Amino acid sequence: MTEPSSHPLLSVVVPVRNEVGNIGPLVADIEKACAGSGAFEVVYVDDGSTDGTGAKLAELAAARPWLRIVTHAASCGQSAAVRSGVRHARADIVATLDGDGQNDPSFLPQMVETLQKGGLRAGMVQGQRVGRKDTGFKRWQSKVANGVRARVLKDDTRDTGCGLKCFRREAYLALPYFDALHRFMPALMAREGYDVLHVDVRDRPRLSGVSNYGFFDRLWVGILDLAGVWWLIRRRRRVPQIVSETP
Repeated sequence: MTEPSSHPLLSVVVPVRNEVGNIGPLVADIEKACAGSGAFEVVYVDDGSTDGTGAKLAELAAARPWLRIVTHAASCGQSAAVRSGVRHARADIVATLDGDGQNDPSFLPQMVETLQKGGLRAGMVQGQRVGRKDTGFKRWQSKVANGVRARVLKDDTRDTGCGLKCFRREAYLALPYFDALHRFMPALMAREGYDVLHVDVRDRPRLSGVSNYGFFDRLWVGILDLAGVWWLIRRRRRVPQIVSETP
């Protein structure tokens, strides 16, 4: 059994809502991927689940001291769940992945290594899916959304919707927070002066259940968010570089 650490090198944040059938296999995959990379923790954020997700997490955590659980009283959305997880994370480097099992945790060590090799200028590593296992319609909607976003924000990222991300906790918490922040992180990290790196990752089929997020539910909100992020980037001012400080 992997022992917990009060100062882990990596915190893996997993937002979930009604994913009881996917939790066990994904926890096992994350443990396998991270076991050889030093001290780590996994922070699951239960975003108001009603299907037994909380009970399953508690069962697994009883034998895994590195597995921590944050529970929302009611569903607040994926961005809010990610933020709760990052705020509770104890490592300086945080990785995220979706709780449906489609993101392959075996890429986590590579993403952490890429971030570390990028130096302090590197704010995040964004996973970019290849061989996607979604339906044709979902792949089409992602292609449209990513195409529009890329033209407007010019963030040089092919797939911001991929849940596999690795970033510096301090940099993330300094970003302006709003619902759907997780979809615009590369553009906002670049806005703060950080380098954004990319790693191609393998997509996997969902093990069980159905997606909690629909295209038409977020279409108009996504357009408004895109306009807001564009405005934030346009309003960016030079980040001060401190050259001296008196005691």
